[in-house]
Amino acid sequence: MHLLPSSSSSSSSCLRLLSLALLLHVSFGVAAVDPLYAVCSTSRNYTANDAFGDNLRQLMFMLATKASPIGFALGSVGQGAARANGLALCRGDIKSTACTTCVRTAGARVRDLCPNNKDGIVWFDECMLRYSDVEFFGEIDFDHTFSMWNRKNVSDPAVFDGKVANLMNRLKQKAYISPLLFATGDMEIGESQELYGLVQCTKDLSGGDCKKCLEAVIGELPSCCDGKRGGRVVGGSCNIRYELYPFFDA
Repeated sequence: MHLLPSSSSSSSSCLRLLSLALLLHVSFGVAAVDPLYAVCSTSRNYTANDAFGDNLRQLMFMLATKASPIGFALGSVGQGAARANGLALCRGDIKSTACTTCVRTAGARVRDLCPNNKDGIVWFDECMLRYSDVEFFGEIDFDHTFSMWNRKNVSDPAVFDGKVANLMNRLKQKAYISPLLFATGDMEIGESQELYGLVQCTKDLSGGDCKKCLEAVIGELPSCCDGKRGGRVVGGSCNIRYELYPFFDA
């Protein structure tokens, strides 16, 4: 699959992209410790002796500990300008042990990728993690978004894209009324061929905001993934993915 950064939080954000070879490595399901994508804000920084750094380390440990039972965690450590706020989300179909491992890895990698930055977000195939000195809980993140797609095309793009939209909207309707804000499903699109999909929101959102977020990323599909055999749009508050092969644990 190919990666396209569709937007960033601001002109001061530092986008960390991986090589195409690594993305191909990840997209075919091979275990990797490198993220799909990361964004670091360079406008607000902390020093080695800043209390924010200590609070951030404590926050990362807390998120990894709290995320495993329900696949989600959020919290804050510290006060005032040194307060570190964070959120972690695991893909809704993975086991608790895999969730813990992914969040722990994400916490370590985002600090490596965003050294001394007070705001960062990182995505892996099985989890995402965001931290900031500004509290962002309960707000839809429309700023941090990227897309990935399969380089191969389908034979009838118009018909296929319509079926993708149908499946994504069906899953959106299931997800935003679910306590998990998560849904997977499939649909038959031809003789012996299935289309598989997954949608998910961070659990700090209300059901209504989850719906708004999913509608926004579904609306991005024509820009990135027209006629592509697989694709995903991933953001800071929700993400969607479709493939012509099963990629989630049913």
